[in-house]
Amino acid sequence: MDFQVPNTLAEQIANFLAERIMTGQIRPGERIQEATLANELKVSRASVKEALYTLERWHLVEITPRKGASATKLNAEYASELYDVYMHLLMMLASRLCERWQEADKDRLLVAVSQVVERIREPQPDITRVVEASFNVMEACCQVVANPYLTEALSNFKPAVSRTYYLGADRYRKGLATTSTFFSELPQAVLARDATKATELIRGFAEHQKNLIRQALD
Repeated sequence: MDFQVPNTLAEQIANFLAERIMTGQIRPGERIQEATLANELKVSRASVKEALYTLERWHLVEITPRKGASATKLNAEYASELYDVYMHLLMMLASRLCERWQEADKDRLLVAVSQVVERIREPQPDITRVVEASFNVMEACCQVVANPYLTEALSNFKPAVSRTYYLGADRYRKGLATTSTFFSELPQAVLARDATKATELIRGFAEHQKNLIRQALD
């Protein structure tokens, strides 16, 4: 990724660093030196510091007094805890979605889901494109539910969850059939306003994903 100064400098720095962390260019536990980074990107240390606070909110960086920032550690236990919390947020989202969707929302939701299935059915599926399409479904659901607190919480988890996908890409690719089945069945439950079925599907899929990541990390 080539660094370019945008209108919101700290946010762009955060995105730049997030990609490095998610793809393993910055390893788990590795220190992030503010001065070195500011010099590399030719920006102020204040902008770097603000970006690091954003990364801390995204669960990609730990900031320790007198020690500075480092990429969060990533192991099987961490991934399991991450998915447990993320799963319950998604279950809450699905439950609210079953209650609140209107006929005008139907096409937007179905289009987002169909894009995931299309990415999976490509001759050589690109995991990055599949994952991004999956998050687009989540974001479409958030727009319908319109709960700003839930939306913010899920958005803050997106980078950390993406990081685990990158790490377990090979195993995730082998599990794409399960992903396809999940995205085929979930809309049926939501459109039937069957919150119990929708949350059961999410729980099962999240546990499947959690096991894949745990295996990769172990």
